[in-house]
Amino acid sequence: MHTEHKEVYEIAKKQYELLGINVEKALEKLENIKISIHCWQGDDVEGFLFNQDLTGGISVTGDYPGKASNGEELRNDLEEALKHIPGNHKINLHAIYAETNEKIDLNQIEPRHFENWVKWAKKNNLGLDFNPTCFSHEKSDDGFTLSHKNKEIRDFWIEHCKRSRKIGEYFGKELGQPSVTNVWIPDGFKDTPVDRLAPRKRLMESLDEIFREEIDEKFNIDTLESKLFGIGSESYVVGSHEFYMGYGLSRNKRILLDAGHYHPTEVVSNKLSALSLFTNGLSLHVSRPVRWDSDHVVTLDDELNEIAKELVYNDLIKNTTIGLDFFDASINRVAAWVIGTRNMQKALLKALLDPINQLKEAEDNGDYTKRLAIQEEMKTCLFGPIWNEFCIRNNTEPGLDWYEPIKDYEKTILKERGI
Repeated sequence: MHTEHKEVYEIAKKQYELLGINVEKALEKLENIKISIHCWQGDDVEGFLFNQDLTGGISVTGDYPGKASNGEELRNDLEEALKHIPGNHKINLHAIYAETNEKIDLNQIEPRHFENWVKWAKKNNLGLDFNPTCFSHEKSDDGFTLSHKNKEIRDFWIEHCKRSRKIGEYFGKELGQPSVTNVWIPDGFKDTPVDRLAPRKRLMESLDEIFREEIDEKFNIDTLESKLFGIGSESYVVGSHEFYMGYGLSRNKRILLDAGHYHPTEVVSNKLSALSLFTNGLSLHVSRPVRWDSDHVVTLDDELNEIAKELVYNDLIKNTTIGLDFFDASINRVAAWVIGTRNMQKALLKALLDPINQLKEAEDNGDYTKRLAIQEEMKTCLFGPIWNEFCIRNNTEPGLDWYEPIKDYEKTILKERGI
């Protein structure tokens, strides 16, 4: 069935080998890189605990049919997406994806509320990551959570984050691989504040209390995610990059970089090597901002390629967790997972296929002409057949062969939901 693909692959492989690149080794390395696929693309970040409007500077636009409305539907959609994504990966959950018949609040979540997810992950050989949900809640309506001036509200969110870490630990123990538990909060002011310091001091104290209990990183890895601004926090965000960088470095916590959470002229790729010198690991949420943190589906654009190059060229990939974070309700939600995840993998494979030693040698020798010549030559190499070979070896469709099965799933499953 794949004879023609194999023939083209051998031609492409020879082209890379002439440049001194071991294609088989690159494919083997990609096989071992897990991507954390975010569940919230499938239901527009609504979750199952509350019937609450989306808040916290987050917005999902579009009304494409087939949105998942419960855990079974969401897991079925994820399974369909995973059929078309090569490799073995993780699923990233928010606290609002707890499943229970009880009426509970976020400060009452327990591992048992995620048993369905763990059983499903075991069945599908997946890891699970976790996030406390510090938005879309009555106690975050004024835009503040862990830095709130009301101690009672701060304590509510502190307890929620503590319990979230224990759920991450539970995932790690049950699934035999560490869970990344990431804290992001929407706290900030729409207009210019008088006192920028006090909220940050309260946030620091809240985080110190959340992390007071040591949890083995064999089971749970704590990360902290900053943001430049959001809807309703345009002028001031408490959890800025500088705050979390200082906190993470001083408390030995990982700093998570979201590709959409910086100024439009900033890029995450340029921050990775600098942070790597001072941390024991890096964490990413890969998204695609369009003029702001709009969380578009990841495309194979320049910045995605640069992120992958930084991770691969400097061997940072072994200590980096890669998660995705986008949500688009204007297109087929299952297809969005497939397109975005495969693009992240394509960028990594492209970087793995670069003649890194030749590039570094040219740079070290001051031969910038040769460096540029090699960089430009790589843009015309037959990359597609190598990617298709990776897909075939992982029992997934090469090229666009995955699209028709997704459309069939839409016709038979998604449209029947009437959402």
